Amino acid sequence: MTALLELEEVEARYGPVRALRGVSLRVDEGEIVAVLGANGAGKTTTLRAVSGTVRRSGEIRFAGKTLRGGPEAAAKAGVAHVPEGRGTFAELTVTENLRLGAYTRRGRPEADIERMSEWFPWLAERGNQQAGTLSGGEQQMLALARALMSRPRLLMLDEPSLGLAPLVVREIFRIVRELNEQDGLAVLVVEQDARIALDAARRAYVLEVGRVAVSGTSAELRDEESVRKSYLGY
Repeated sequence: MTALLELEEVEARYGPVRALRGVSLRVDEGEIVAVLGANGAGKTTTLRAVSGTVRRSGEIRFAGKTLRGGPEAAAKAGVAHVPEGRGTFAELTVTENLRLGAYTRRGRPEADIERMSEWFPWLAERGNQQAGTLSGGEQQMLALARALMSRPRLLMLDEPSLGLAPLVVREIFRIVRELNEQDGLAVLVVEQDARIALDAARRAYVLEVGRVAVSGTSAELRDEESVRKSYLGY
């Protein structure tokens, strides 16, 4: 398969603290890849390194070209990032949030808003509602829909299940899988719920203290004793 995203010996720092210590990974075209690990392992920082929101070094390539610059450069290249905590604009309406998701594109976003309503039917009914008044699950879905408004080639999700009911989590991952299967959307998902992440992903990486400790197909990681004991509970 053709590599879409490649990280090679990537390091990242927060001041004097080195959060990533030579992380190398790849996401192929049309592939779902999971990143697992304990708190502080460097999972979120890996996504931030791709988005350019953290000081980084090493090589990051997207569609064969070196990815430089900050979040706007990443978005224009075709990367959409849904951060931990959703990051919706609470004072803006649902529709205004969606429109912001298309800011890097030319043209009117109405057709894409209509398409988002096919995936998330409640969006059409709540267009004028302030995002801050939505439930946690609705805000997570709005954040996902807003990211998809940019028509990305790669969707990065940071802890999409955090604080949500299992039913909502299953629905979010169902939509992500369908987008992957129908549209060929590549996905890089950071997730502490290893079971649901491995169910969705073809391959996965386990980070420990800023390094890749284990990697392989989802089936291989389910059989890996350290992964089973630490993340799957058996």
